[in-house]
Amino acid sequence: MPLSEDEQRILSEIEQQLYQSDPSLARDIADTTVYTSAYRNLKWSLLGLVVGLVGLVLTLGTSYFLAFGGFLVMLVSALAAERNARRLGKVGMQQMTQSTKVAGLRDALGNTNSRLKDRMRRDDDA
Repeated sequence: MPLSEDEQRILSEIEQQLYQSDPSLARDIADTTVYTSAYRNLKWSLLGLVVGLVGLVLTLGTSYFLAFGGFLVMLVSALAAERNARRLGKVGMQQMTQSTKVAGLRDALGNTNSRLKDRMRRDDDA
């Protein structure tokens, strides 16, 4: 059931007020999709997989227990990566790769510099 003209007008007024009152929240909401969380968790899982592999290789000669710990990190990370890849699905992967191409690699990996500046500005304003 489509919205009436009055409801659409009220919705656009609310949206404009949100952009005026808190532009960073409005930007975050506009950038966030259903797949954002799964994609972020997938990136962390793959990083954990690499860290576990490096830990396994580096500690294999010194201690089998530490190497087994690296293997467990790899195993948990691989299971988390598989779960998040399933959650993301084919459509989510296509959407994320298109947004990565558009936004660029720096924005896809997270622009921590701008987030840090935003936090510092908020602290100064308070």
